[in-house]
Amino acid sequence: MNEDKRSIRLVIVFRALRSVAAGMIAIGFPYLVLSTLHYSALVLGSIYTAAILSGSVFSLLIGYLADAIDRKRALFLVGLMLPASSVLVYLSHSIWVLFLAAILGSYSATGSLAGGGIGGMAAPLQNALLVDITSGKNRTRYFSLIMFISGALAACGSLLVGVIKEEEIFLIATLVGLFSIFFLWPVKDEFRPAGKMPRVKNKINIGKFTVTGTLNGFAQGLITPFLIPFFIFIYHVPLKEMSFYAFISGGLGALSLLVSPVLDRHYGFLKSVIVTRGAGALAAVLLPMTRVFPLALGIYFLLPPLRVVSAPIQQSALTNMVEGNEVGRALGVNQAARMAASSGATSLTGYLFDLNDIPLPFYIYGAVMAVNIALYQIFFGKTKVGENP
Repeated sequence: MNEDKRSIRLVIVFRALRSVAAGMIAIGFPYLVLSTLHYSALVLGSIYTAAILSGSVFSLLIGYLADAIDRKRALFLVGLMLPASSVLVYLSHSIWVLFLAAILGSYSATGSLAGGGIGGMAAPLQNALLVDITSGKNRTRYFSLIMFISGALAACGSLLVGVIKEEEIFLIATLVGLFSIFFLWPVKDEFRPAGKMPRVKNKINIGKFTVTGTLNGFAQGLITPFLIPFFIFIYHVPLKEMSFYAFISGGLGALSLLVSPVLDRHYGFLKSVIVTRGAGALAAVLLPMTRVFPLALGIYFLLPPLRVVSAPIQQSALTNMVEGNEVGRALGVNQAARMAASSGATSLTGYLFDLNDIPLPFYIYGAVMAVNIALYQIFFGKTKVGENP
């Protein structure tokens, strides 16, 4: 396939600007709920859970939408939902408005800044569009590049929170989110729907990725939305200081993505996933065991790189194992399963944090990831990741 370099650049700019807004929201929202409005961790967990559950349904529908209609225009419509959510938070702090905004903007917080934890339901459409304009042999490199740039810009968004007025966070996020959408119009998407939804031929491969994605989503839902609350509750870190730490953590996560193509080339899909996510699980278990702030901060800096470095490799492997007209549905099903599983985990952690049993979610995370790594070996130990059929 001939790659459309200009369209690739435009999609990257869209994702990058959107990530600035997401980075601001990722820091500003939990501080707004916990510190400014003085709601409990259980309330924050409930908001995240509602956003994750609705986001999983949206992701599934959007994945099917990606294979059924024009992907670019569908992504434009979905892209409007993030700035719509942030303007709601700017205009009102009513608890019901916060719930609605989190649902519209998919405030799942189950991904790192590099992974796109805010507004993540646009990912199936965006990645399906990227698949249309890239070749299979370069796909891991492009997934790595777009995640690196978006992670770096999301980290900058989190840093920006520390230098602006708290009441301006969601206004600026709205303006940046709106601006990002206009870069989609010149994108040329050659995908043409068949008129009716084609039958899924690669159900087994999609099923394997769905099972591992479900466990991964459950694990991420346990701790990722609560890493910032962890430092609020345990170390009482103020907003401006935490925004700087989140910038470093997100920046390291983004930089690690530049290593993804190298890992893929030298170690392959399976070994890259097992080693990096195994190390990340160990780091997560160690985090609540120490109450020494510099050591805890060091672990916090390590978690995003270990968690996201294999993500482009996994996405590329999935898209290479399915037909081109199945990509949207495969990505949508995977994301929906991941988000649905994370919703229950987020509720559980909100409840446990409310009971002051803060270490337990981190230990459960380690156990779930151990099972997930074993399933990767069972499912893909003898599978050759080839080119897109």
